[in-house]
Amino acid sequence: MTPRPLTILFMPESAYGPTNQCIGIGDVLRRRGHRVVFAAESSWKGKLAALGFEEDLVDLAPAPEPTEDGNDQDAGQFWKDFIRDTSPEFRKPTVDQLETFVKPTWQALIDGAMYCEPQLREIIGRVKPDVIVEDNVLCFPALVTAGVPFIRIVSCNPLEMKGTGVAPTFSGLSAADTSEWASFRDAYDRTHRDMWEAFNIWAISQGAPALDDLEFIHTSQQANLYVFPLEADYTDLRPLDPTWHRMDSSVRETDQVYELPALVAQRPADSALIYLSLGSLGSADVDLMKRLIAALALTPHRYIVSTGPQHESYELADNMVGAEFLPQTTIIPQVDAVITHGGNNTTTEALHFGKPMIVLPLFWDQYDNAQRVDEKGFGVRLSTYEFTDEDMRAALTTVLNPEMRARLVAVGERIRARDGLRVGADVIESVGNSFVSGGAAT
Repeated sequence: MTPRPLTILFMPESAYGPTNQCIGIGDVLRRRGHRVVFAAESSWKGKLAALGFEEDLVDLAPAPEPTEDGNDQDAGQFWKDFIRDTSPEFRKPTVDQLETFVKPTWQALIDGAMYCEPQLREIIGRVKPDVIVEDNVLCFPALVTAGVPFIRIVSCNPLEMKGTGVAPTFSGLSAADTSEWASFRDAYDRTHRDMWEAFNIWAISQGAPALDDLEFIHTSQQANLYVFPLEADYTDLRPLDPTWHRMDSSVRETDQVYELPALVAQRPADSALIYLSLGSLGSADVDLMKRLIAALALTPHRYIVSTGPQHESYELADNMVGAEFLPQTTIIPQVDAVITHGGNNTTTEALHFGKPMIVLPLFWDQYDNAQRVDEKGFGVRLSTYEFTDEDMRAALTTVLNPEMRARLVAVGERIRARDGLRVGADVIESVGNSFVSGGAAT
């Protein structure tokens, strides 16, 4: 007997990366006939329904004052505002960011989780999901106490799954040089333990199991997914148990086709085409965007630029086209290389399509991705705020080298063949079918 259609509740973090990743898997599941509901943050109102999903949204903080024009907040505005207010911290070494950026980020996440907990319980009561899927870095007790299977997705760099054989999460430290690993871990413990202990006590008070030491989210007993290609993975250094399933990539199939404008389509033979995106959060740093535009304007290449929420605050150079929002997954296949902040979505999408990268990390796991791309030979890591024009030209020469480009083409072919999007959908569907057929959540 064919199992009945499932009701699948997704709760992604309120940022474009995790939400887009869930959109990709959710679209596959929706087209298989399942009911897919998003408990996303309220600034996503209407944007998910337009893609065919149900919305039952949450607030992570009290409703903001209405904007002057009366319009709703932009999607992910909660984190855009937070990043804008804390962006000066991005210029610090990663160990110094632990106190002044990473810890406040965790606290903001914790505040949001506590605020929305009653709403999540109400949503679960209304939706009655067969399986709950969370793509976030933090425990929401309602999601793990609902009496149905809970699946965790890690769409950040897989150093989120810690181990003694891999560099500390958020450090951006080299895999080959372990000299600073211990001191970074000690600094993380010192800056985060009190906050973690208080959060763990609260999570337990809401009925959730105790969290593992210094972990802010539970590992699922049924299935865990993570998004990172085999070619860049750490499993030889930090093996994972059988509940973990790798999605080499998770490239949504809902983006519109991007037609290259004439300026970049009809370019000189010696001019490469490069995509520049610092993500919705990184592109909000106007000074950094101006610095990049000035450096890239001096090169012979053409650029497609994701200009982001502050797009009206700066102008593109004559060798560039761009827009605030771009269909990234249909642009990357058409370019020769990618300049990125190292967000996991862009990093894995570039590898999925076989494109070398220049990575300028800003925060969180982006340093880890930048380091991994560089040490695996998939691109170049640059100092985000200290690179020179010469540094950028040298990095462009490296990533546009025919040998590197050919190597990345082969990597992309292997990644696409493994079809991570459907691997993830299959795992979710299997767990849900097992539950509705008589299995029990644990």
